[in-house]
Amino acid sequence: MGHLATQDRTYQLLQQRLDRNVTGAPESPVFTQILKLLFSPGEADIARQMPTTFISLNRLAGKLEIPPDRLDDQLTAMAERGLVLDVMRNGKRYFTLSPVVIGFFEYTFMRTRDNVPMAELARLFDEYFFQDDRFARAIFTGETQVGRSLVREEALPGGDHVEILDWERASHIVETATAHAVSLCACRHHHSHLGTACDQPMRTCMTFNYGAEMLVRNGVAEPLTTSEAMQLLADCKETGLAQTADNVQNGVSYICNCCGCCCGMMSSIRTFNIRNAIVSSNWISDIDPEVCNGCGKCVKACPVDAIEIATGEMVGRHRKRWAVRDADLCLGCGVCYDSCKFGALRMAPREQRVFTPETTFDRIVAMAVERGKLADLIMDNSDGLGFMALGRVVQVLEKLPPYKAAMAVRPLKSVFLNAVVSGVKAGAGNAAKVV
Repeated sequence: MGHLATQDRTYQLLQQRLDRNVTGAPESPVFTQILKLLFSPGEADIARQMPTTFISLNRLAGKLEIPPDRLDDQLTAMAERGLVLDVMRNGKRYFTLSPVVIGFFEYTFMRTRDNVPMAELARLFDEYFFQDDRFARAIFTGETQVGRSLVREEALPGGDHVEILDWERASHIVETATAHAVSLCACRHHHSHLGTACDQPMRTCMTFNYGAEMLVRNGVAEPLTTSEAMQLLADCKETGLAQTADNVQNGVSYICNCCGCCCGMMSSIRTFNIRNAIVSSNWISDIDPEVCNGCGKCVKACPVDAIEIATGEMVGRHRKRWAVRDADLCLGCGVCYDSCKFGALRMAPREQRVFTPETTFDRIVAMAVERGKLADLIMDNSDGLGFMALGRVVQVLEKLPPYKAAMAVRPLKSVFLNAVVSGVKAGAGNAAKVV
């Protein structure tokens, strides 16, 4: 009995470690069952002791008091199952624990597997994600999110006055990536085990750059050429899928081709009315009620139910009908544009540009600040953030409203960071210049 109690404690500590990620992992008996199906007790014990940022193999081996060769074998097996992420840098191997999303949920369902009970995991994940709103609120609290919507370039008006930046273009992301890969759509594959998947194509999840290299190396994805990736993007647009990308400007690591019925982020928008679960593009649909005849095709096409049909006065023998768009809910994806055959719908620039973090680290810091987890990000790192990373933290803090920055650094009890918030920009500026 004592052995079982120790194991339960290990999984409890693993849940608490995962909850320290910026996307969170609230405690739940269902989540404990998921962890027990994915992690052996020994793997859970290793995972719970991994910091929230990448750590070198040798440093982690020293911390865990495990020979590096043996730990390398254990972490490699975990990486092949998507439980940890591994990268090579300057000949050294670094590891970090995968979050729940974007993390081991996706890596579990991005391929077919016969070494885990997929149907049971699908049921448990569905219950954990949607039995209540705790998990969704943990992920999507705040303004900065994991994913952002990409507008269809084909839907944009012509002319020199139209400004769309390179990182807003799906075509540019694909064409400039150093590596490309494709895997199953985790969300549709997940739904297939529940018997609720739609008939959209399954092999649609694209990853790029180091993310593609990592997933191909671990057997999670298949490599693509640039031309194959561009063709896949075109095919997904043709079938009515919306493009959701990594919410960064530089080094975009993925583009999901999403359907409203299966996508977890879009389901959270509809189920829990979390309207900013996906950051919108810098565009918004604009419907001309004088031209629109209320056919309803755009209503069916919209993946987040942001369009409905309004009715007005009788015109002859028929009542006037037209589509109305919810500005707060519209993702600016442009899927509705392709559905309109009467020229009543166009994509227009939003009045205010949407904030997109420059790098993944900037996004994580912004999310940590908004979710009250900056202390976890800074303190839960046995190697220390170092001057470069600390400089990036300072830059993010300097851009925040004073009250937000003060709330972020209060748990840290840091004289240095409090000086930044108090307006001592000289010292903070010097630290930021290290980046």
